[in-house]
Amino acid sequence: QVQLVESGGGLVQAGGSLRLSCAASRIIFSTMGWYRQAPGKQRELVADITRGGITNYVDSVKGRFTISRDNAKNTVYLQMNSLKPEDTAVYFCTEGRVWGQGTQVTVSS
Repeated sequence: QVQLVESGGGLVQAGGSLRLSCAASRIIFSTMGWYRQAPGKQRELVADITRGGITNYVDSVKGRFTISRDNAKNTVYLQMNSLKPEDTAVYFCTEGRVWGQGTQVTVSS
């Protein structure tokens, strides 16, 4: 079974940037996605990307976040710019069945 390991979370001020990484233990052919879950809220899709590079974003992050993937490194990235306090959440990556352990993103106002 594939393993996914996220990294890159942290504490940042509003307006700042973070880059999340999700490294897979083997090649992934399926669409990869980043989800987030804030306290007391349901987990929601943030962005996903096909192996061919077709992307999809939730409206609240369009224009601020960019998902990308390096198939040679089995890694998916989430570049987050212009961060807002409402982006605070645990961010998870998934290949559809397996989930990473999550990385905390905290945006202070």
